[in-house]
Amino acid sequence: MENDETIEGLGGPRQGIILLLASVMPIMAVISLVPVLPMLLEEFSATPGSAFLVPIAMTVPALCVALFSPLAGWIADRVGRKRLLVGTLAIYGLAGVLPWFLTDLFLIIAARVVLGIMEAAIMTVATVLIGDYFSGERRESWLSMQVAAGSVAAIILIAVSGFLGEAFGSRGPFLLYLLALPIAAIAAVLLFEPAAKSAEATSTDSDFPFGTVLPVVAITVLVGVLFYTLIVQLGPILQLSGDVSPAMIGIVGAAANLAVAGGSLIFRKMGKPPGMAVLSLGLTVSGAGYLGASLSGYLWAIAAFAVIICIGSGILLPNLITWVMSLLPLRFRGRGTGAWTGAFFLGQFLAPIIATALSLPLAGLGGVLQLYGVLALGSAVVVLMISKLMAAGPKDMEISHD
Repeated sequence: MENDETIEGLGGPRQGIILLLASVMPIMAVISLVPVLPMLLEEFSATPGSAFLVPIAMTVPALCVALFSPLAGWIADRVGRKRLLVGTLAIYGLAGVLPWFLTDLFLIIAARVVLGIMEAAIMTVATVLIGDYFSGERRESWLSMQVAAGSVAAIILIAVSGFLGEAFGSRGPFLLYLLALPIAAIAAVLLFEPAAKSAEATSTDSDFPFGTVLPVVAITVLVGVLFYTLIVQLGPILQLSGDVSPAMIGIVGAAANLAVAGGSLIFRKMGKPPGMAVLSLGLTVSGAGYLGASLSGYLWAIAAFAVIICIGSGILLPNLITWVMSLLPLRFRGRGTGAWTGAFFLGQFLAPIIATALSLPLAGLGGVLQLYGVLALGSAVVVLMISKLMAAGPKDMEISHD
């Protein structure tokens, strides 16, 4: 990276839009295979362990993002953001489409592992560059749009994947990954490498603000579990009211994704600095949704509470990433954002495991939802109390804006 006196040129809408498009690519990894999962299970039914291996092929990219995002952030700080993003987008497109040509399940899983490693870099660097190109309210706005774009894209991608599955069979959705190649080409032209401030160029690894960043990263794991429990377990949650058709699950799923976008819009319009007060609000909304879903036995009531949970998630996610951004100097923004991204996807990976483990001692999924609701609401109260105590005392953790 260059070490000029200032960051040369703030980003504009063109840079913001291409970064939003890049951010959608990692979301595509799991979503794109949902419509063809039954086809893949049937195709590889003769492969020993296919009932376990086929779902692994679908979800292993998320685990790779959790494991490799911190490393991707460190590399971005060392070699530069733009170069890493363009290169990983190109490899992502090639690795993503590779299963179209493969017939061996283990080779498909290997290609998906490469895809996941590329995802880790894409998601981390795209988020870092939003932080580099924009500051203050503009940064908060673009980060909230990043969350909203992912939620809306999920609805579109699952529909397109279903169409490709109908047209080309179980491998059809893998063609979607070719979209990464033109995005990489446009990124190579439109994006620029942010230059580090000279004051930050003299900092060392020991200057990394672990004390302020790691608590937010730890909270992100818990928020990731809250968010993805609803997304992954939506069908079983709705079935707490009785039998539910796949079409109804799809409708509620679309509404839930739109609710995440709505929550991010609420965060954007609040005009409050990221931090503990907004964290408390988001936990309150999500906790109320979980508690309501656990206590209601009617389909439409559970669906409404699922939407409320996702509104809370839409408030929480941009608040947390914006909070981390505000705590990081430019030199360490890659590492810090990588740690945050890894924490969020770790929550995605852990969500179904924790829900399954708790279902037996808590007498089913309804008990798990009730526990999550109580914990989220209790945490909201604790966070609000800590926030008020900090406001009354020394502002050791005061959030600064660029």
